[in-house]
Amino acid sequence: MTDTLQTTEPRIPPRPTEEWTPDVDDAFAALRAHAPGGADAAPDAVPQRPKANILGIYAWHPDFIRGWMPFSNHLRHSTLSDRLREIAILRTTWLGYGEYEWAQHVWMSTASGALTEAEVAALSEGPDAASWSPEDAAIVRSIDEMVTGDKLVSDATWAQVAAQLDRQQLIDFVFTVGTYDMHCMAFRNLGLELEPGMRGFPAEHTAPVD
Repeated sequence: MTDTLQTTEPRIPPRPTEEWTPDVDDAFAALRAHAPGGADAAPDAVPQRPKANILGIYAWHPDFIRGWMPFSNHLRHSTLSDRLREIAILRTTWLGYGEYEWAQHVWMSTASGALTEAEVAALSEGPDAASWSPEDAAIVRSIDEMVTGDKLVSDATWAQVAAQLDRQQLIDFVFTVGTYDMHCMAFRNLGLELEPGMRGFPAEHTAPVD
């Protein structure tokens, strides 16, 4: 029988928003700048404090926020199409058992129209899902090769992906996959929990323990 390993409670719980300091608010300015009206908000306006659990964890470490958010914002607005970015994130987080990011991006990608429910289902199946085109199957297969085994995309798969993407897109694609693979490890260890109403993994999709 296969055992599973998971944290039973947050190892670092989200910092309550009422405990955020001006330093935390200032650090999150890079995130607010990308929200509607964020760049034009009055300098003395009281900042809105999002209650997302992931941001609550970041809120313990303002210097981390300042270092991380510019790169995170780049990935959000990179050379990749919305569809390709969400394919990369969802397949990576499925394979890495990153339930929070999976749940968040299932909602984001379907609500925005970047992916269909059928495509989300195919991402849980993998590159051999019958619904993929050969081009999409190569993209999904490259993600599998990046995050499993020796973590190296084969020459044959790389050639199929490189036929679809230019060099800047290839760099953004690899770093998007790598970043969300890191998220899976980090947030599983920190004990990041889903928020009420988030659609998590099916009950049978749990991380195995060797």
